[in-house]
Amino acid sequence: MVDNTHQDIDAATGTATTGHEWDGIKELNTPLPKWWLYILYACIVWSVGYWFLYPAIPLPGGHTPGLLGWTSRGAVTADLQELQAQRATLVGQLNKSTLQQIAADPKLAEFARAYGRSSFGVNCAPCHGSNGQGSAGYPNLTADRWLWGGKLDQISQTITHGARSGDPDGHEGNMPAFGKDGILTKDQIGQVAAYVVSLSTPTTADVSAGQKVFAENCAPCHGDNAKGNPDVGAPNLTTKIWLYGGDKATIQETLTNGRGGHMPAWGSKLDPATIKALTVYVHALGGGQ
Repeated sequence: MVDNTHQDIDAATGTATTGHEWDGIKELNTPLPKWWLYILYACIVWSVGYWFLYPAIPLPGGHTPGLLGWTSRGAVTADLQELQAQRATLVGQLNKSTLQQIAADPKLAEFARAYGRSSFGVNCAPCHGSNGQGSAGYPNLTADRWLWGGKLDQISQTITHGARSGDPDGHEGNMPAFGKDGILTKDQIGQVAAYVVSLSTPTTADVSAGQKVFAENCAPCHGDNAKGNPDVGAPNLTTKIWLYGGDKATIQETLTNGRGGHMPAWGSKLDPATIKALTVYVHALGGGQ
């Protein structure tokens, strides 16, 4: 029940009511504290000032620019310029130093790893993962297993020129399509796949037929002991670390259709100091050679 016409004084508090009543409960007409109202009015005046000082009011062609000329893009640009100024001295040292000199200088190496971590998150993480852990088709950079070598100069070469990137100095090794190109039969592919699985997962099954096929067709790249060859990007097949998967079906797929992932040539996109910082960071991720 609501009665908007009858107002009285509440006996308990001495405060007038609004005349509203719900099931015997009356609403007190208690005024807001003066200090609260003053703050509210001040905030309203303050907000009006913001409308004129900063971009705020929508217009058909955009918005009011504000008397201060402030923009979020301009603020970000200013922050980046300030950051670059702070980094300038150490970035200059990166440019002048060799990778080995950077690694030997604790302060410079610490800066390079921090700078490299930031650059990695922007440029490399979409493929290799935020922590360099990789995924199917993208190498795990934390496992101390390197397709093209894990020394500082080798990592720098890979980052700078890429793999199968079109850069004339990039890595160009490919995994042949033994099945699709008719080099091996389906039975031979099954045999060599079983042998490759046994290299990292011992078995009592007879894999000698696959071993023979491997020696004749795969050893030239992966080595007689299947330990791999970084000169051609051939992985070590004796560990449980796989680029595309280590089960027999996936290995058969690899043997049948071949593999050839793409690594961008970052040398045309990033400056030399950033390349060096990334190299030091990636080298540290996997306990580089």
